[in-house]
This record gives sequence, C-alpha cells and structure tokens, in this order.
Amino acid sequence: MPDFLDEMTSCIPALRRYANALTHDRDTADDLVQDCLERAIRKKALWRPQGPLRPWLYRVLVNVYRNNLRGSKRRPQQIPIDDVTEQLVVPAAQTGRVALAEMARAIEKLSGEHRETLLLVVVEGLTYAEAANILEIPLGTLMSRLGRARTALARMTQEDQPNLKVIK
Repeated sequence: MPDFLDEMTSCIPALRRYANALTHDRDTADDLVQDCLERAIRKKALWRPQGPLRPWLYRVLVNVYRNNLRGSKRRPQQIPIDDVTEQLVVPAAQTGRVALAEMARAIEKLSGEHRETLLLVVVEGLTYAEAANILEIPLGTLMSRLGRARTALARMTQEDQPNLKVIK
C-alpha cells in the first residue's frame, strides 16, 4: 500500500483542479489546497486506510472551502481591476471561449451546494456515491441537487436564445 504522503501527493492535481473550479482564482485555489493538505496531515488519524484517500481529501477540501466562505462573508470581497478589464474585451473570433466563459459564469451563479455537486460529478468524474460521501449527504439528495443544477444551467445558458416557434 502506498505511503500516505505519496498517495496524497498524487491527489494534488485533482484537488487543485477542483479548488480552482470552486474559487475561480488560481491563487485562492492554491491556498485552499495548501490548507486542505495541512489539515489532512494534522488529522491523518481520522482517515480510515481501508478506503481510498482521494474522496477523504475532497471532503477535507470541501470543509476548508466552506469554512473560508463563512469567514469571507464577514469581509467585503476585493477584486483586482485587471480581472474586471480582462473580462470586458472578447475578440469576435473566439465564440468557443465566449460560450465557455458564459458557462463558467452560469456555474458561478449556482448555489454553493449545487455548484459543489456539479463540479464533483461532472468535472472531477466522481461516482454519485463518492460525491455523496464527500459532501456528507444522502445519494438521493445528491442526485436531486445535480438535476437541479443541470436544469438551472440549461435555463441560464439559454436565456439569450430567442423563443422561436416552428410554423407549419
């Protein structure tokens, strides 16, 4: 069986990807992963070695993220001006990037629990059971959150589409 630290190290790219999807800021995501790994090392005794480490690390990451969210609600958010100006200019030839940016904005508008669920299942490719375990919710709750998240995304990304009727 691989060493705890070796297995944890192999999970870092997936943790960074998920943290980046949650925070939309590379520096904040790196801080989140660092806090997650530090907490995982401190709380190593809570991990049950009979199961895989990756889902346990995701749970630690989600808990650290939620704790940070609670703390940040007490402080006003500051956005660098460069981030805002970069979003204003989009070349016309980059329609694929525009659609991707619209989807990212739509995902950002989802509630925290819907966003977490969607990212774990769709982006990270976890099974429903693994994601439910990480989020500490029943499987049925996970499935309904995922369905609602997908419905909300479809609604948000199709808002700009004209409602056309087919006339025979």
